[in-house]
Amino acid sequence: MWCRLVIILIVSSIPVFASTTDRMVIRDNISPSQREELALRLRLITGWTDLTFNEDGALRTGDHLAGGSQSARELLNNAFSGSRTILFEDASGRKDVVFCRVILARPETDSSDQREVHLVQIDFSDFQQITGDKRARAAFNVGWAVLHEVEHVVSDSTDPQDDNNAGNCEGQINKMRRELGLPVRSSYFYSFLPITNDSNLVSRLVRLGFDEDVGPTSKRKRYWLVWDAAVVGGLS
Repeated sequence: MWCRLVIILIVSSIPVFASTTDRMVIRDNISPSQREELALRLRLITGWTDLTFNEDGALRTGDHLAGGSQSARELLNNAFSGSRTILFEDASGRKDVVFCRVILARPETDSSDQREVHLVQIDFSDFQQITGDKRARAAFNVGWAVLHEVEHVVSDSTDPQDDNNAGNCEGQINKMRRELGLPVRSSYFYSFLPITNDSNLVSRLVRLGFDEDVGPTSKRKRYWLVWDAAVVGGLS
């Protein structure tokens, strides 16, 4: 799944930022359509209706607000006011990036800019592989994945080591889902579909559950997302 890696990526092309106050910036390898897809998802989650990336690639929230998650807005505001820079990069088609991940990045050459840069790598193509319940799909897309990584950077939150819960980081993202009336992620790790738990099969279908309390008795309903892990990646 998406994760935070405690490794340092040495890169030769960390851009010169347009402003020392820019805290979330997209790299130029993200296409215009990908840029708009990410901005659209973040608008729907945060409620900032004119959220966009400016001509320099820096994230701007705008002034207009219509609903959205207060916790999501607080997370981005904390990112804006923090000392770390978050750089978004397209990593579509990479098997070592499952939906999204964040790593610490440092320039290959010496630079007077000593800001701590965290590189969020996004595999946009992975999200096109998802099928499943409409309610779960609304709670799992590139916007949610990016906010998960931003939460890692801003709060140093962690993911679980076992499958008993969604973890500290995803717990904060679940709070945002609740504020939007969406089902919450029940576990951090996906599980194999019973019919495909066979290493000899080429197709490795997996599922991820999202839970919602419905009705006066708060009966829990589960929604599922399904994808082929042989295509998306993440298999050992």
